[in-house]
Amino acid sequence: MNEDIKILDAHHHFWDLDKNYYPFLSDKIDNDFFLGDYSAIRQNYLPSDYEKDTKDHNVIGTIHCEAEWDREDQIGETQWLKKLAETNKLPTAIVGHAWFDRKNSEEIIAEQASFNIVKGIRSKPTIRFSATSKDYNEIGSMQDTSWRKGLKLLEKYHLNYDLRVPSWHLEEATEIVRLIPNTKVIINHGGFPWDRSKEGLAFWKKGVKAISNEPNTFIKLSEFGVKGQNWNYKQNAEIIYELIDLFGPKRCMFASNFPVSSLKITFNDLFTNFKKIVEKFSFDEQKLLFSETAIKTYNIKMSDFKNIDL
Repeated sequence: MNEDIKILDAHHHFWDLDKNYYPFLSDKIDNDFFLGDYSAIRQNYLPSDYEKDTKDHNVIGTIHCEAEWDREDQIGETQWLKKLAETNKLPTAIVGHAWFDRKNSEEIIAEQASFNIVKGIRSKPTIRFSATSKDYNEIGSMQDTSWRKGLKLLEKYHLNYDLRVPSWHLEEATEIVRLIPNTKVIINHGGFPWDRSKEGLAFWKKGVKAISNEPNTFIKLSEFGVKGQNWNYKQNAEIIYELIDLFGPKRCMFASNFPVSSLKITFNDLFTNFKKIVEKFSFDEQKLLFSETAIKTYNIKMSDFKNIDL
């Protein structure tokens, strides 16, 4: 492994709680947060903080994914991040937010697309609370015809779709992917293999295998934290190998999900682990996993990088 391999962090967040409103960080505590108590990240996280966390690794750029900014002001986060990028070298690219099932969905998607720095949209569909939940509100779900109509607008505006659903919705998401064959769909956080029992991992694998068969799908090798457990190198390595096996290095990208992942692991330990896990891969494969897949998938151009010696 080239210790100084270039990293394009494919998924992270910034927030300034002194200036901007993020309900789940500011005043609406999520008692069901997937990693448990997240009080440690309810504080500002800005480029200077990220640079301290990443100082031991060669991060050449980042993709900022929407961070649940006030949904009454969906463009506000993009405007703030654009200004942040103009005064800092980060972020390099943005995945913004837009609801798919609202009357003004196309207006918001079009406005997001008007920013050169925006490369995609993340819009979380309504989901079941667990794999066994009976109650299910279809409004805003992947079965909602209005939601599907909004999803299909992404091709018109040349935007990717970042898909974030738990493992029990992956097979359902496969049919959604087929509705937009010309749109790149990037599955967030390895499809969330939260249940680490033998049965739980088999269930997760069934879902990721189904969606990996769709040629327009890609996956982020990120956020392998599990509520109530320490970051498990052996388990996470096996999961990462499984995903690379299914998708191939040309459709896989390492990402930090910082600062959220800092609840379980430091950035240095996280990327040191990632490097160790793939140390026997060819250097060309490593380059794909750490930067090139993300750069190509999100259509990041040389002009998007700021003050970086490539």
